[in-house]
Amino acid sequence: MELARGGSGNVPKRFGLDMSKDFIPMSVFSESSSSQGTMSVEGKIKDKFHMNTRTENMESYGKLCRERASKYMCKNKQIQVIDNATGMHMWPTPGTITPTCFLEKKKKVTNKTWEMKRTRRDRREMEEIMFNLFEGQSNWTLRQLIQETDQPEQFLKDLVRDLCIYNNKGSNQGTYELKPEFKKAAIHE
Repeated sequence: MELARGGSGNVPKRFGLDMSKDFIPMSVFSESSSSQGTMSVEGKIKDKFHMNTRTENMESYGKLCRERASKYMCKNKQIQVIDNATGMHMWPTPGTITPTCFLEKKKKVTNKTWEMKRTRRDRREMEEIMFNLFEGQSNWTLRQLIQETDQPEQFLKDLVRDLCIYNNKGSNQGTYELKPEFKKAAIHE
């Protein structure tokens, strides 16, 4: 296939047209312009055509693609001086509306800083607190222990690793319970 009229610059003029029937037949639909909005079948598509540039046009076609890409990658910035400097042309007017996305981010930051400001207690004191907690309830999740003790997560993980067994299976799956040697020691005291 060859274009009849000459294009500008690097536009290819010769194309190869390949026809294939190896696809699912489709139909063309149209919607009436009246208020009813009824759909009707206009026709059926039976063949699929691929239009490719010929090998002799590849260099000029590649140049055209590069020019087009570089043209749209460069954004022309425009500066406009506003005569009325009161900010009335800006939307929203400064100081009137705080977008909710900024509020949500602010909340998230404050929650993280609050969690990071947990102070560690003495290890002996924490062990006593942990034994008291496990006397009242035999199984705890890490989240529950963090909430009850208000200790940093990593510190609590290290402590739990030394004092507890993690339940992988059963009805108490995902919880910690005291090691047997600490259970006996708690009973004898």
